[in-house]
Amino acid sequence: MFLALKSSAFANGGDIPRKHTCDGANLSPALSWNSLPPKVHSFALIADDPDAPRGVWTHWVIWNIPAQFTALPEGVPTHEVLPNIAMQGRNDFNRIGYDGPCPPPGKAHRYIFRLYALALWLDLKPGSSAHELERAMKGHVLSQAEWMGKYQR
Repeated sequence: MFLALKSSAFANGGDIPRKHTCDGANLSPALSWNSLPPKVHSFALIADDPDAPRGVWTHWVIWNIPAQFTALPEGVPTHEVLPNIAMQGRNDFNRIGYDGPCPPPGKAHRYIFRLYALALWLDLKPGSSAHELERAMKGHVLSQAEWMGKYQR
């Protein structure tokens, strides 16, 4: 099963626009993916910065995106539970939902958006961390895809 992720906001490997960062409106970028067979029950997404000074820094944790969905719009609200039943976790800024790139001045950082197609609906409480999501998904990932952008201050 092949899963493909993309964003209309920036090219894969390209620069993330300012409006999706802490220097702008801090809006989550629009993301879309292909539909998959009925075995998929839900999707989850983790966005992080592997180049952060203290190690991997999580910017977004969202799960239980219904299987019939093939996109997340720009500017997903920062609520624990979203109207489409998806749930969001706590990022490494200790806030719910998306917080965009905010690297220290210097070299560009990579921001990786990883989408997971899951064989189940996760029983995970809103506000959970990326580590808790990764533990809950273990052994249930049918396919995964990623999209990477860069940002520099």
